[in-house]
Amino acid sequence: MLSSLISNGQPQSSAPSDLMVPWWSFTKTVLAATALTLVRDRLVSLDEPILDQPFTLRQLLRHEAGLADYGELVDYHTAVSNGEPAWSADEMMQRLDGARLRYSSGTGWRYSNVGYWLIGRLIERLTDQTLEEAVLQRGLAPTDLSIVRFAKTHADLQASILGSASTYDPAWVYHGLLIGPVSHAALFLDRLFCTDLLPTALLQDMQTARIVGGPIPGRPWITPGYGLGVMQGAIAGGYTLCGHTGSGPGSVIAVYRITDGDTAACCAAFEQGASEGAVEAVVVEQLMQVLRQGS
Repeated sequence: MLSSLISNGQPQSSAPSDLMVPWWSFTKTVLAATALTLVRDRLVSLDEPILDQPFTLRQLLRHEAGLADYGELVDYHTAVSNGEPAWSADEMMQRLDGARLRYSSGTGWRYSNVGYWLIGRLIERLTDQTLEEAVLQRGLAPTDLSIVRFAKTHADLQASILGSASTYDPAWVYHGLLIGPVSHAALFLDRLFCTDLLPTALLQDMQTARIVGGPIPGRPWITPGYGLGVMQGAIAGGYTLCGHTGSGPGSVIAVYRITDGDTAACCAAFEQGASEGAVEAVVVEQLMQVLRQGS
């Protein structure tokens, strides 16, 4: 397992691995931060309808827009398992009937990769840049993480640790798949909350979570929730985790932050062939060690 720990802004590993790994759905946290820079710059509002739709950016970011997810399609999983090339976005939306809202925006919750694909389209429209250019300029470069990049082709993904994903087409991740060192995932989350990339009010919005259930067997969550691009909820001891877990063919990444008084820690871990809960458990243990040392 690869892992990276940061305590009060200081990396705790003397030689962090520079191996590239897929960030899977931790990409959503980076996309959310990029979108929130547009709110910061008053290019878009969190609470006004966007993209000529009835939903708002806040609802998209928090999976409350009413959209379905292509992960529910049996044909999608079959195609991925067979190593087939990704469908076009138009074909994916047609197969999913993706334009049809499954519930009225703001009245429910349903995890949706389609929502984050739409966030990517919004970012491109408002910046007049490609998604890659906008994410680099607004999210990654300001946090000094410019070696992180999007994997668009098999060749791009070959540069990362693949697990069983050697035939995987990264275009299946319609909102984009970032790859980068595990240490950079931890650094991004730490710097997101410890620098002036976003104003305090937007960071508070980001961490205002909708509770989406009760304890999850085999995972650390007691009251799991979802904020703006972050999974956030209570764990044992009354502590709150904020970050994101991502999984794809053959591997899992978990990137989380925890605070207690003046102590703050971020940890990222990546493992091939592991469950989400197993990787999250490693992250929680490392974070709790920092809190115990600081008490």
